[in-house]
Amino acid sequence: MTDLALVSSLARAATHPDPAFPRFHPRPAQGWINDPNGVSYIDGKYHVFFQYNPDSARHRQIQWGHVSSADLVQWEEHPVALVPQAGGPDSAGCWTGVVTLDDGVPTAAYSGVQDHGGHSQVVIARGSSDLVSWNQDGHVAASMPTDPMVTAVRDPFIFRFNGARYAIQGAGLADGRAALLLYSVEDMENWEYKGIWLTSSDPVAAMHAPAEIWECPQLVEVPVAGDGSTWVMMFSLWLSGDDHEHANGVGHLIGSLSADPETGLPVFTAATGGKSDLGRDFYAPQIVQLAYSSSAAASASALMWGWANEGPGRDGRRGRTQEEIDDAGWSGVLTHPRLLSVADGALVVAPAPEVSAYRGAAVASDASGSVDVPAFAEVRVTGSGPVSLRLGSGADEQFVYSGTVAAGEELRIFIDASLVEVYRSGSVATTLRAYPLAGESWTLELPAGATANVWELTLPR
Repeated sequence: MTDLALVSSLARAATHPDPAFPRFHPRPAQGWINDPNGVSYIDGKYHVFFQYNPDSARHRQIQWGHVSSADLVQWEEHPVALVPQAGGPDSAGCWTGVVTLDDGVPTAAYSGVQDHGGHSQVVIARGSSDLVSWNQDGHVAASMPTDPMVTAVRDPFIFRFNGARYAIQGAGLADGRAALLLYSVEDMENWEYKGIWLTSSDPVAAMHAPAEIWECPQLVEVPVAGDGSTWVMMFSLWLSGDDHEHANGVGHLIGSLSADPETGLPVFTAATGGKSDLGRDFYAPQIVQLAYSSSAAASASALMWGWANEGPGRDGRRGRTQEEIDDAGWSGVLTHPRLLSVADGALVVAPAPEVSAYRGAAVASDASGSVDVPAFAEVRVTGSGPVSLRLGSGADEQFVYSGTVAAGEELRIFIDASLVEVYRSGSVATTLRAYPLAGESWTLELPAGATANVWELTLPR
């Protein structure tokens, strides 16, 4: 990916030859990326790993790429962190997992695969204090359960409850249900399987998280507006034949954790749920629980990154064929970091306040009607009525986003070449991909009485 010297990922993106390449979302200049992995905050730095193939824009021989930042604004690109080991439990790929501190040592726990079926094992690797160098000795902390009901397992996630450390993995069952498996992780190198923990037959889960396999499960404590906190469980909703299209997207449940009176193990009770993103171009998010430092955020918070893939256009938007993706030499981008909270029983997703540092010169202030928008921009819309964002004009015109803004609400729209993120105050985000052609421009259409402020994005000095 790089030489051993740190490289500014965003500074290099500014000179990328592909006009569709995002400049304000860190990723390598070439190669395939997908799921954010190992998201962590250690010794004053945010670390975001991701599944990565540096050799082509296709999902093959997956490694872990790595970027880090002290402020969520300036990102540094590091050498590849984890690579498949010939003859090892991860010989066909180092897939999704987490990074945690184990007795002060950065430790990755990830899905190692030896084939591309549903079988995986939890593999452990130990990192240096700066998380740049990793020792992979092929240690397996948990193999696939022997229960014949469990037909697919992947994507470990670690959480703490009542002072103890636990883990979950996503799973698929022989009867077609999706499931979570629970583990006790007193010893990081030897996970104790506790059985099937939750399934999609749960009535709340059946409504909000229908799937054949729950991928990339997350379980974090999230601030509630006003006071207190609640637990949010999030799943990527895998269906057979998805092939990186993921029609069901990402769903979440909001509920409580309690201790089983007999075993002391955690019990999750879902109260409600919903979609975690309203776009079809968002999948495999990972959340990190942390004491968030921003003055604009709650003191105990959760930050989430997601994956936006390339692919065919949808809903009138132009896409890219696999041949075009191959020619471009890159695929996939991670979203901005997103701050999670719960208000009135619903999940609220907002851009991390730090991303406002990319805001440059104002190009429109309190504009109304039809507003021209740069190719790299932040837009804030207030007012009441329908809002649409289109790309190009005439026969090639694409309506990339359409929605409504209500009185007292605000829409924040970020355009970064081919990635569009829309945040509605009090709701979840919408993640979209659209590919500008040479000479095409963006236009925002506002209802009567609504206004927009538009800033060009720029890298802070």
